[in-house]
Amino acid sequence: MIEFPKSTRTAQEAADQIGCSVGQIAKSLIFKDTSGKPILVVASGINRVDSERLKLFKADADYVKEVTGYVIGGIPPWGHKSKITTYIDEDLKQYDKFWASSGKTNTVFELTFDELVKETEGSVMTISSSK
Repeated sequence: MIEFPKSTRTAQEAADQIGCSVGQIAKSLIFKDTSGKPILVVASGINRVDSERLKLFKADADYVKEVTGYVIGGIPPWGHKSKITTYIDEDLKQYDKFWASSGKTNTVFELTFDELVKETEGSVMTISSSK
């Protein structure tokens, strides 16, 4: 884990602090599915999640904190209060290593695509509407 004196809350802030491309930031975003169940989407920092195509709905900050134990901008890809169904952006496969939040809005850790899939037991898919 690396802790920075400045925020890594957004993908751009994290990339600036680390000195990598925005695409190498794995952002962890919480949504709700049609039944209200939490869904974690781990997306490349450069991609926008096509929530309409994936049939997901935005979750507010209180809900995010309740289901993960973390605040928005500090959500790690695993280690939440309970197991959350996870969708992984296939675009992260292109990077040998990338960075994710480690639980605070100014901390990150480095990981690989295989580690992400193994630890989250996530489903790899296209999350962006550009494909």
